[in-house]
Amino acid sequence: MRIAIYPGSFDPITHGHLDILKNASELFDKVIIAVAHNGAKTGFLTTEERVKLIKESIKDMPNVEVDSFEGLTIEYAKKHGANVLIRGLRAVSDFEFEMQLSQTNSALCSDIKTVFLTTKPKYNFISSTTIKEIWKNDGDISKFVPEPVYNYLKTKSPRE
Repeated sequence: MRIAIYPGSFDPITHGHLDILKNASELFDKVIIAVAHNGAKTGFLTTEERVKLIKESIKDMPNVEVDSFEGLTIEYAKKHGANVLIRGLRAVSDFEFEMQLSQTNSALCSDIKTVFLTTKPKYNFISSTTIKEIWKNDGDISKFVPEPVYNYLKTKSPRE
């Protein structure tokens, strides 16, 4: 079985993330979207909120699971028998950081490969950071995030 891990903060998950996830789910038998928890950083949404919203957003992807983790992604991948790490690219500017991360992971475990997937051009400009900024300034994020995320954020005050 070809198992891929799609790690990230997904704070919040966007249509761009889902586009990459959909592509990955067509290439691999099982994809685990692994929400990274960093205790040193305060997220926009809690890890639990992100996991819940992602689960609600991927109901039509039967070979995709959602989990959270702390620590090194490569160790998480080994623990779950993954062969591949999925990394998303929106633009050429993402490539340098992602290549460095890929090479570091390869040095830690050469058996787990990194596959880069690109988003459709219509999602190239969407980032979680941009979504948060628009939302905090009372802008409309409905076209950038899945419906469960949008509906959830409508219930929260941008000033919280």
